Amino acid sequence: MNESNEMVETVSMPPAASPMIEIKGLTKTFGQFQALKSIDLTIAKGTVFGFVGPNGAGKSTTMSILATLMAPTSGIAKVDGFDVTEHPAEVRKRIGYMPDFFGVYDQFKTIEYMHFYGASYGIPKHEREQLIPQLLELVNLSDKKDAYVDTLSRGMKQRLCLARCLVHDPELLILDEPASGLDPRARIEMREILRELKAMGKTIIISSHILPELAEMVDEIGIIEHGRIISQGNVADIQNRMRVKRVLFLRLSDRNEEAEQWLRDQPFVGRVLRDERGIHVHFAGHDEEQAALLKALFTAGFAVISFSEGQTNLEDVFLEMTKGGDGLA
Repeated sequence: MNESNEMVETVSMPPAASPMIEIKGLTKTFGQFQALKSIDLTIAKGTVFGFVGPNGAGKSTTMSILATLMAPTSGIAKVDGFDVTEHPAEVRKRIGYMPDFFGVYDQFKTIEYMHFYGASYGIPKHEREQLIPQLLELVNLSDKKDAYVDTLSRGMKQRLCLARCLVHDPELLILDEPASGLDPRARIEMREILRELKAMGKTIIISSHILPELAEMVDEIGIIEHGRIISQGNVADIQNRMRVKRVLFLRLSDRNEEAEQWLRDQPFVGRVLRDERGIHVHFAGHDEEQAALLKALFTAGFAVISFSEGQTNLEDVFLEMTKGGDGLA
């Protein structure tokens, strides 16, 4: 029997089979603006989950709540069984959070920067001296360990921030736009690192506007718009749910604007986009309907230079499901 008058807080352990992320009825309002509208989301352990949606859709808000940086207005959000509001310290032990905009201490050397964060997590120096070289090797920064952070390229700083997120070996990585602003080579490097982390069994939730690249990395995607999850599942399943079956590409010798308007009124035609290369048509029909559309184009007097078909990808799915927006976040 404990004779001390001090109260000892105990934290009950969640069930072993609990999902890594469990969100129910999550709502967040800012004054009159409702950023999240009672969303539900479950992500199993070991899953790489892609979070996509237009600017202001609610991706960063959801991630900030999961990272315990923002309190929900109502609803429940749990990480590994721990409620983010009731047990934020337990949640922080289990997550590595990389925001879309992050600061780095420019006057530190890379290795000093890593030691600073390792010490902040209470990792003893002798353990950090073994751990930090491994993390820098993982993110391909071993040769930059003695370089000052302000001399690093944007891609290197992104990878350094990712290494910082891993210093305490978190079970969940929350990465908000990790490839934002990177050149093609840096994006490839980031993608390869994420594949390695996936192979290590990490659960990763990642937002990105590089949608085709995201499709190569993720197990599931969630599409959010206006604060609501409008679809969740693996890429193939979501594509199969779509009205759009294929994308047709047309090039005309003239009357492109007129043809764009004409196509919008045709059967089986969904979204129609026009750019300098030609007209892109999201089409839900089969081969017979496609042939009928081509015939109708000629009958209507349009001079078709080329008419080809391509398979839908994650970007086509996103555009069709959200019906556009003011960009991607």
